[in-house]
Amino acid sequence: MNVRCRLRTASATLVLPLFLLSGCMFTTRRLPIPKQPLITRTATASELVERINQRWDKLESLNATVEMQASTLKSKEGLATDYTSFRGHILMRKPEMLRVLGQVPVLGTRMFDMASDGKDFTLFIPSKNKAVKGSNALKKKSANALENLRPGFFFDAMVVRGLKPDDLYAVVSDSETVEDAARKHLFTVPEYILSISRSKPGSQQLTPVRVVVFRRDDLLPYQQDLFDSEGNVETEVDYENYRDFDSVKYPSKITIKRPLEEYQLVLTVESVQENTPLTDDQFQIKIPEGTPIQHLE
Repeated sequence: MNVRCRLRTASATLVLPLFLLSGCMFTTRRLPIPKQPLITRTATASELVERINQRWDKLESLNATVEMQASTLKSKEGLATDYTSFRGHILMRKPEMLRVLGQVPVLGTRMFDMASDGKDFTLFIPSKNKAVKGSNALKKKSANALENLRPGFFFDAMVVRGLKPDDLYAVVSDSETVEDAARKHLFTVPEYILSISRSKPGSQQLTPVRVVVFRRDDLLPYQQDLFDSEGNVETEVDYENYRDFDSVKYPSKITIKRPLEEYQLVLTVESVQENTPLTDDQFQIKIPEGTPIQHLE
């Protein structure tokens, strides 16, 4: 930098202080003051991890009735297609058993039925007389984004899993300013952001696994982002309006977003039961004889 440039830079840094001291006319505006929460709890990183692990260790099964509303998105075109909402039933049993049943609105008959044992899944669509079978692990991506969906994301979204022994984690404090349109005011939401990662074999590089956001008024998880093996955000989950369901505190609304497939599913939770006995046959689908079966890789 030459002398002239240095002088120009130095003089520019003096403009604002001189302007303020010169007594020039000014106008003061009132800015909205966000309301602070009544309660702000504190927790260490290890305490947050312990909360997740304890919750996960106590859970053996989940039985939920929900209202589902699906949307497909075309972000580049600025379009979204919202499908008619329908009632659904979700069964989960550790370690990876899952059953999701969707019902036709009004009629109450089966719209679709999906079951998974954690390794393979079966999907039956009665109205199309069609069944789909495949591995939970996506081996080859399809041009049809919806065919790339696997039931594992459903399991991961319904409950925040505990950490594995080799998981690394870190926590930062942050706050979010949220607008309450109904009450016409802003309020501050203090948060803890828990980042979970794993060491890449033979390297000092860390691979992101999940990010879990806790609100500090109750230290419950309100957001969860899950990453694929390439570090892309694969699933985004929002948990809202926690309620007591039969002595179980559970979010009454769960929004699951799949940004890579541009797909969104909103679950409005009607009932939840935890740790009720679930048998193996409740996770099996009987496909009618003669039904065409599509096998996904």
